[in-house]
Amino acid sequence: MSTVPLQIITPDRVLLEREVSMVTVKGGYGELGILPRHTPLATTVKPCLVKIKLENGEAKIPVTGGFLEVLPNAVTILADAAELPHEIDPDRAEASKQRALAKLASNLETEEERKHVEAALLRAELRLEALDWAQKHGNLLQTEN
Repeated sequence: MSTVPLQIITPDRVLLEREVSMVTVKGGYGELGILPRHTPLATTVKPCLVKIKLENGEAKIPVTGGFLEVLPNAVTILADAAELPHEIDPDRAEASKQRALAKLASNLETEEERKHVEAALLRAELRLEALDWAQKHGNLLQTEN
């Protein structure tokens, strides 16, 4: 199976370095599927679950946005924030979701405030979805970094 090195880097650390067979990410103009020897490109990354195909299955990592660089022999995601599923505190993520839902149900004063709360809700939902995926399908990244 052909693979490409993937790095996911946050401002705090190198979150993941792994050989992968495919990466799927939500870019600035839609969803992108990146295979080994992909044409070079650079784009923004929207908040999403980065889907990673490994030789023994699939993994998902929530990212809050950032940048993607694709070279024929490397894929790099510079994420604003990201975490591996086993690092996610389910109670904290659920509490964040409930706080955001409560704020959305109230009368927010500005459109900017609404967008901020909607972004917080999306981040919480992505974290919970990644955790749920790992619990149902096995966390293939738990032994990483």
